[in-house]
Amino acid sequence: MLDNLKDNLRSALKKIVGASDINEDLINELCKDLQRALLSSDVNVKLVIEITKNLKERALKENPPKGLTKKDHIISILYGELSRLLGYSGESIKNIDKKRIDEKIINFHPDRQNTILMLGIQGSGKTTVVAKLARWLTKHGYRVGVIGADTWRPGALTQLKMNCSKINSIVYGEEGNKNALEIVKNGLAFFKAEAIDIIIIDTAGRHKEEQSLLEEMRSMHSIVTPDHVFLIIDGTIGQQAFNQAKIFHENAKISGIIITKLDGTAKGGGAIAASAATGAKVLFIGTGERIDDLEQFSPTSFVGRLLGMGDIKALLEMARSLEIQSDENQSKRLLSGKMTIEDFYAQMENMGKMGFRNVIENLPGLSNFVKDDHLDVLQEKMEKWRFIIQSFTKEEKKSPDSINESRRKRIARGSGVMEHDVKDLIKQYNNSKTMMKQAKGRQMQGLLRRFGLG
Repeated sequence: MLDNLKDNLRSALKKIVGASDINEDLINELCKDLQRALLSSDVNVKLVIEITKNLKERALKENPPKGLTKKDHIISILYGELSRLLGYSGESIKNIDKKRIDEKIINFHPDRQNTILMLGIQGSGKTTVVAKLARWLTKHGYRVGVIGADTWRPGALTQLKMNCSKINSIVYGEEGNKNALEIVKNGLAFFKAEAIDIIIIDTAGRHKEEQSLLEEMRSMHSIVTPDHVFLIIDGTIGQQAFNQAKIFHENAKISGIIITKLDGTAKGGGAIAASAATGAKVLFIGTGERIDDLEQFSPTSFVGRLLGMGDIKALLEMARSLEIQSDENQSKRLLSGKMTIEDFYAQMENMGKMGFRNVIENLPGLSNFVKDDHLDVLQEKMEKWRFIIQSFTKEEKKSPDSINESRRKRIARGSGVMEHDVKDLIKQYNNSKTMMKQAKGRQMQGLLRRFGLG
C-alpha cells in the first residue's frame, strides 16, 4: 500500500537526518522532494503547494520545543502537516504521543436509534463496505439494521442480504420497487419497532455529473436527517477524488470517509485529497475482501509508517492498555546497569504482552532495519528464553553465573530446549547488562520512559 509515496518520503527525510547543518537550502530541497512524492501519488497540486508552503514557513520560523532538536522538530512539522491532510489537526509528534487513543471514533446518541447514510461513487465497493461496517459495529456491541436502497444496480439487494446474513444483521429491502426514497421511509418505519441501535442505509452509486442521482441524494438526506454521512472512496481513483468528494460534500455534508481497495497497489493519494476536500476524517480503511477486512484508521500509524518512524503512539497505547508497571527500584537497576535476570525476564514478559513484532515494527529507527526473517528468529528465541528462565531456581535467578554444566542440563530438560539455548540466554543477558551500563544517560532514560519505566 502506497509503496511509492513511502519510499519517496523516506528518501527525502534521509537528507534531513544525514545533514550536518539545517539551513534554508536544505529546507527548500526537502520541500521539492516532498512535492514530487505527493504529486506522484496523485495528490491535488493545490494541496501539495499548501503543505510544502506551511512546512517551509514553520521549519524556518519556529524554534524547536524544549527537548527536541531542529531535525526532530522539522520531522514533527512534516508529520503534523501530513496528518492535517487526512482531516486531523496538525500536531507535533510530541503532543500526539501524550494523548490517549479515542476508542469512540463515531459518536452515537445512546437514547435513540442512529442513522448512517452511505454514499459513494459507482464501483467503489459501497455495498460490501456497508456489510463490513455492520460487522464492525456489531463486534463493538451495537445492534445494527440495514436498509437496501440501491435501486439502480441489479443484484445489489441480494448481495447485501447475503453479506449481512453472515453477521446476523437484519436487512430491509423491497424487490421490484425502484423508488429509493419510498424504500428508505418504509425501512425507517420498519426498524422503529425493532431493537436496533444503528440503521445503515445503502444507496445507489453516484457520479458528480448524474444530476438525477444527486437530486435523489439531497432528497434522501432531507428525509432521513442522518446522524452521520459516510463517503466511500476507491483508493485507486487518484485526483478525481478531489472533485468527487467536493460535490458529495456540497449535496450532503460528509462526516467521515472510508477508503477501499488499499490491499493491492493503490496509490491512495486521491483518498488523501478527498479527505482534505471535505474536512472529514478518514475513519476506516478496507484492506481485503473478507467481512472482517475493515480496519479503524489511525493517522499516527499511517503517517508514522509512511515516514519510516513506526507507530510510536500505538506502541505507547499498547503499553498503557496493559497497565505495564515497573517499580522505581527496577528502573534504577536498569539505568545503573545492575539488571538482574528477573528484570530481564520482566522486560521480555512486557514485550510478549505487547507483541514482540509490534514493538520492533513500531519503534522509531528499528522498523526500517529489522527484516521479517530476523523478527521471526528473535521471536522464537524469546519464547525459548521465557521457558528457560521459568526453569531457574531462585538462586540461579539471583546469580546466573552459578549455572554450571549439570544445572544447565537440568534447566534444558525442564524447559524442553537444548543446552546451547540456555548458554545463548545467559550470553544475551550478559550482553544486555553490559549495554545498559554503556547506555546510561538521557538516551536510555528516554527509551525506558517510552516503555512506561521510570
